Amino acid sequence: MQVAVDASSGLVGTELGVRVGERWLLRGVNLRLQAGQVGVVLGPNGAGKSTLLSVLAGLAAPQEGSVGIDGQPVDPGSAARWAARRAVLPQDTAVAFDFSARDVVALGRYPHRLHPSRQEDRIVADALSATDVAHLANRGVGHLSGGERLRVQLARVLAQIWEAPADGASRWLLLDEPTAALDLQHQHEVLGLVHRWAREQGVGVLVVLHDLNLALRYADRVWVLQGGRLRATGAPEAVLTPALLESVWRVRATPVAGPDGCAQLLVDAGAPGRR
Repeated sequence: MQVAVDASSGLVGTELGVRVGERWLLRGVNLRLQAGQVGVVLGPNGAGKSTLLSVLAGLAAPQEGSVGIDGQPVDPGSAARWAARRAVLPQDTAVAFDFSARDVVALGRYPHRLHPSRQEDRIVADALSATDVAHLANRGVGHLSGGERLRVQLARVLAQIWEAPADGASRWLLLDEPTAALDLQHQHEVLGLVHRWAREQGVGVLVVLHDLNLALRYADRVWVLQGGRLRATGAPEAVLTPALLESVWRVRATPVAGPDGCAQLLVDAGAPGRR
């Protein structure tokens, strides 16, 4: 059953359900994110996080519910229309040919080919610099480390939505585990970068993460999935309580204040009750 698209502004998923055979990967999930905010989807393995991101990006169609951006439907049939203002970084970013890093980032400009900017080369160069891979511009991506390749792909999706639309329409960045292959420094650099894009350029950012402390530091709002259902949503400090972590992730955690005052969680990796 299809549900009418919510006419509200922002990225809105309404009563989303995705089924494979008799198994529901998502059921009854609602999400609303405004442009200029950073949202993070959390949950254990198999919770439905990547499925949710794929549906919200319009890459997959739900069996139930609907997705909209600023009241306009988002689905696989409208992917080309959204490409100039909605960019997606999936987990699997393998490149079949040994393109240079510069060539991969330039692919992000493809949706703008009919109305190219006079600064196409500069946009590509700036995107490479933004993700700290400008020095790799002429290297084949097949010769880069996993973390370097991921940062090149991030530069590609940034280049895709680099310029604000002339009509002031919102821009969106959807990232599926963008920190998975990165060292600690680059994890914070990448999330700090997209956080600045949200704050300074009004880009709406939705990220799938596993690291709860990164979510506490960078998210305006989190959605916690478990078994394809939405367990909790809200401000990260309010949602990521010791009780929720023990219920969803089966770990004990103690909230503490970090050196800069940002909330953090100290996690006991042992099963509850184990000593």
